[in-house]
Amino acid sequence: MHKLLLATTNKGKLREYQDLLAGLPLEIVTLEEAGITVVVEETGATYEENAVAKASGYAKVTGMLTIADDSGLEVDALGGEPGVRSARYAGDEASDEDRIQLLLSNLDDVPDDRRQARFRCVIAVALPGAPVETAEGACEGFIARSLRGAKGFGYDPIFHLPELDRRMAELPMDQKNRVSHRGRAMIAGREIVERLARVSRGTP
Repeated sequence: MHKLLLATTNKGKLREYQDLLAGLPLEIVTLEEAGITVVVEETGATYEENAVAKASGYAKVTGMLTIADDSGLEVDALGGEPGVRSARYAGDEASDEDRIQLLLSNLDDVPDDRRQARFRCVIAVALPGAPVETAEGACEGFIARSLRGAKGFGYDPIFHLPELDRRMAELPMDQKNRVSHRGRAMIAGREIVERLARVSRGTP
């Protein structure tokens, strides 16, 4: 069976991708399982630049079909911040809780009707010798004033989905993957993976 490398060390993302990619005729391999210690730095100014850099970088190192993403939270009242800096918003060594508390502090004086936000994700799929392909998705909501829910990761406990009247962190995996930015990006991303996997096998 051909392999698909998931180019992330984020355990939350790994769980979501393993669910989103279930059923594909591919052996899903993590960076840890592949013994990859090389770190591809996220130095791009956009989600797409970072996703493409990671996917192409790890595909080149391993020779494997590789999927990577970059994603972030964009808050309108903060001019789109934290955006591509979402994971580093409170510093490189900060925890999810540190980042959430900083964001809530920065929004403390913003009224409820101006707390609109969205999660955005760009997925990149790379096969050595072929152009990198991308897909993207977004999920609209707003930033609540308190944390709720024990599922998910990152900013999920404060991201409220009006149509469900629930926080992202309250959703079971299958429901989250239907409505999330990553789940929406994978609608197109899965097709890209399947097509490039056929190319790598030399089948039409």
